[in-house]
This record gives sequence, structure tokens and C-alpha cells, in this order.
Amino acid sequence: MLKFQNKIVVITGSGTGIGKAIAMKFAENGANIVILGRRKEPLEEAAKEIEQVISKVNSGSFVKIFSGVDVSDEEGVSKMFDDLKKSHGGVDIVVNNAGVSGPVTCFANSPISEFKSTVGIHLTGTFWTSSQAIKTMKPGSKIVTISTFFTEERPYEQRPYRFRSPYTASQGAKNRLAEAMSWELTDKGIISIATNPGPVHSDRIYKTVYPKAAAEFMRVSGFENITPEEVEIVNGDILPLLGEDEKIVKDGISKAAAKLAKLKSVSSESDIQNLEKTISALLTKIQQIAEKIQNNTSKMIADEQFLTQPQVAETVLMLSDDNIAQILNGKVIPGDRVFYPVKPHIACSIPETSPNFNAKVVLFAVDATDESDVVRTEFLAQKVESNGGKTVILISKTSPKIAEERLSKFHSHVMDLSDQESVKRMLNTATQKIGPISTVVYITGKVPQVGKFVDLSRKDWDGLVDKFINTPAIFLQESLNTFVPGGAKNPPLYKNKEGTMIVIGPDMPSGGKVTGGERARVEVFRGALRPFTTTVNQELSDVLKSKLRIYLVLPGSVDGTEPNNENIIKAVNYFTSGKSTSNAEVIYYPDETRT
Repeated sequence: MLKFQNKIVVITGSGTGIGKAIAMKFAENGANIVILGRRKEPLEEAAKEIEQVISKVNSGSFVKIFSGVDVSDEEGVSKMFDDLKKSHGGVDIVVNNAGVSGPVTCFANSPISEFKSTVGIHLTGTFWTSSQAIKTMKPGSKIVTISTFFTEERPYEQRPYRFRSPYTASQGAKNRLAEAMSWELTDKGIISIATNPGPVHSDRIYKTVYPKAAAEFMRVSGFENITPEEVEIVNGDILPLLGEDEKIVKDGISKAAAKLAKLKSVSSESDIQNLEKTISALLTKIQQIAEKIQNNTSKMIADEQFLTQPQVAETVLMLSDDNIAQILNGKVIPGDRVFYPVKPHIACSIPETSPNFNAKVVLFAVDATDESDVVRTEFLAQKVESNGGKTVILISKTSPKIAEERLSKFHSHVMDLSDQESVKRMLNTATQKIGPISTVVYITGKVPQVGKFVDLSRKDWDGLVDKFINTPAIFLQESLNTFVPGGAKNPPLYKNKEGTMIVIGPDMPSGGKVTGGERARVEVFRGALRPFTTTVNQELSDVLKSKLRIYLVLPGSVDGTEPNNENIIKAVNYFTSGKSTSNAEVIYYPDETRT
């Protein structure tokens, strides 16, 4: 009997690439295969190949297609599992593989709609697919989640992945979600494992990620006689030309030059020819940089070899084995196969720094969960004002009523922090009426006690993702726009600019009887903010040559110690002193005592 005979395996994002390779490998081992994705044609082609495998091994298994199903779509995913339960009784294994590259650009230039979409597919897609699958699963079933090595952590390290902030935020949270689900599904006997295979040979890397990263390097500085904004427009036209034959490339460059000439209001033949030469040189440069990125990445691997897609499929098959899965439940496998040299980004100890807010404007934004978040905001604002600073407090309309009452003694407003236009308008108003903002402090509030994540409604889950990932991203992006107006489209404006942004929270649960599940749920969102913070800071410091910094302060301790607001103001004093910008540490655990 084949190893997975009679098992029903659902693989998301399975029309091409790694997902298709996983489907083929399970089919070789007798499984019934369910493939899904947004596009019908690749799924139908994949199904034909899978059916050939099934016929070859003579397993008598079936292939079922669900086309037009986007894993972030609530209704489509729910209907699919309802259908599978009615027709086949349920599923045995789910492989969360679906993913997208997302925008490959500096965070300041990343459209929030695309940021949310990336998080929606990677993180929410994994959550919703898993939670709906669980309803059809019996003990012994497995959820295998594929993520990325870029978001895995060591005690004092966090890997940045420049130009990929929504990708790193969602993938970091996804790893921690796989861990949290292992705690939550113990009583059901369902196993949750994640795997970070590292770099894998794929069209997405060679045709999308590396070229787009190379193109972003060129946009940041501009190229020859075309501005960063013009480079961005040209890049959209010429990147698809990579790998095409000479005639297609030449025609594409001519069209891009004609388009740019119209934009620059030039019409002479010689000017257009010069633009063609410039664009051709730009494409060559992008290709050279993309190849360099690929080569540098391979040097970080012991054997200098990216994995093949069948090798990743073999890993997933191994993790789905009953005995192996029991041993590795709750783990992220492999821990590491890539040596990615980084600076130490995480610290516990905070240098003593005298507060100096003389005439500085510090803007607070708070999305309070309970009264303790309000007390913290009040405490920090009082400390700033008692040391000569001016404060503005923006209170989320979802905060408890006591927030408005206790913070009314400050210059405060209740607003929708998730509305980007409102945030932009309020930051501009504060700058005009009170003065240039020197520091922005965003307080996320605690993770509410909502019970198990796997039991949440989609609405409640989406609310958590907005509260701890999407809304902070909106506020930080608009803060960057306030510090460097026009910098998103004209990156050289960032050079040597100063400004401090601080995200505080969410807190680690406190008390004498904190469970592993409670800690794991909080870590989902801390796991999003850590790689996001280091990624954006690498862009600010190394790419944009800016002195702007985003710091992440994570209160509380692994031993359940109550967070101390005195430690937080100590961190704020240090960040606003300007002494921290030369250091690599941007993530602080102020209540931890480890050295």
C-alpha cells in the first residue's frame, strides 16, 4: 500500500511551482489531491500531470480542482471545505503554500493596498484555510505551513529583507501562527508544523523578486538623466523584457523610450534615441544586479545550492509522516540552512539617558485594548511634557471610553487610525498648529483575550490583523511622509533626514500562570513587527542613507513579569537623544533581565 493511500491532501497555490511539485509528490505516494488557486488554466494543466502520476502508480486516487479560490477570500475557502466535507467526509492534510511576492520596494513607497493584500494572502490565507480545514479534520490530521527563512530568529538577531516589508511581516507572523496552532489543536489531536526551506529554484525568484529588487536599487538613486520617479515608470515597462529574445527587447525599449519622451515632453529624434540608450543601459544594469543578488545569496548556503522544488516537496512529505509529525509538532523546520550575516538587532539593556524634550513635539497614537494601555499613554505623555516637550495624542475610536476621559487633559483627538487619509490630515494639522513633529509613538495595545485563534470568526481575526499589523503600517508610512514630504517618490530626499518613530507593544502576558498558548498567540503579532522593523530600518539606513529610525519596544517578560512603564520611558529617552541611530539595535525588550 502506498504511504498516503486514501488520504485527502489539500495544497493551496498548487497550479504551478512548489505547490504543484508537492501535489505531484503526494500523488506518487497514493494520496487524493485537492488543488486550488486563482487561475483555472494552470490548475487544469497541473491536474493532467497529476492524473498521469496517479495512473502510473495505480493508486485509484482522484484529483479535484477548485479554481478561482483565493486563500484570502473568506467565502471561497469556506465553501471549498464545506464541499469536501459533504463529498469526501473531510481532509487529512493541508499544505499552506499559497503566496505572492508582494510589492518589492521601500516601505515608504509601498502602496498600503498592496501591503494589506500581501498580508491577506500569506497570513490571513494561512489562518482561514487552517481554521476551516480543522472543521473537517479528525485526530492525526496535519497542517503544514510553508514560510521563509528570512523571518526566523536567533536570540539577538532578526533578519531584514530589504524592499519586502509586507512579505516579512506576514511571513514572520505565519511562523508564529503555526506554533500557536500547535498549542490550540492539542485537544483535537491535529498537528501543526511550519517549514522554511530557504532559497528555492523558481520563476518567482528569477523573473520577479531579484529583478524587482535590482530595479528598486536603481529607482532609489535615479539613473543617468532620468529621475527616480521616471525610473519607476520605466521599470514597469522593461522588467517583463528580461529573458526575452533580442527583437522583443529592442521593441520594448523603443516603446518605453517613446512613453518616457512624452512624459518628459521631448520629441526630437536624437533625444528619443538617447533615451533608448539610457533605458537599454538601465535594463542591463538591472540584470547585472539581479545576478549579483542571486550569486550573493548562494554564497550564504554551505553547498551554494538552492533547493529544487521536488526537494521542498520531499520535505513536506516527510513532515506529513505520522511519526515525524508527532515529534516535530509545533516546530519550524529547518531552523536554518542559510548563513545570513546580520548585525545584532535585538537588545534588552537600555543605556541611561537624560530626558531632553525641550520644545520638541511628540505625537502619540494609541489603539488601547484596556485601561492599562491608557495609563501607559498618560504616563509617557506626562513625562514628555514635564521635561519640556509638547504632546499630541491621537486615540483610536475603538479604544475604551476611558481613553478619551483620561487623556482629555492633553491635546487629544479621537479618530479612525486605520484611515490613511485621516492620519495624513491629522499629522499635517499637528505640524502646522503645534510645530514640526520630532517623534511619533504608536501604542498598539495588548492582544485581547479572545480565546483560541482557530475558533475566531473571520471578522474578529481581521480586526486583530488590522490592529497589530496593517494600522501600525499605515501610521508609520504617513509618519515617514511627514518627516520627508515627497520622499516616497524621490528617495534622495531621505539622505541625512532625522526623525524617530517608536512602536510600543503588544505586551507579553503577565502573571504567575501564563500558558504557552497565551504567549504563542501574542508572539504571532510580535513576530510580524520584528522582521518588519528591521527590514524598514535597513532600507532607511543602508539604502536611503537616512537618520530616521523605527524602534520596536516589546514590554513584559517571558517569566510573566508585569511590564514597567518606567523602563519604556527610559527607552523613549534613549531613542530621542539621537545616540541610538549609530547602533544596529532597533528592537528592545525593556523588562527582560538577560544580558
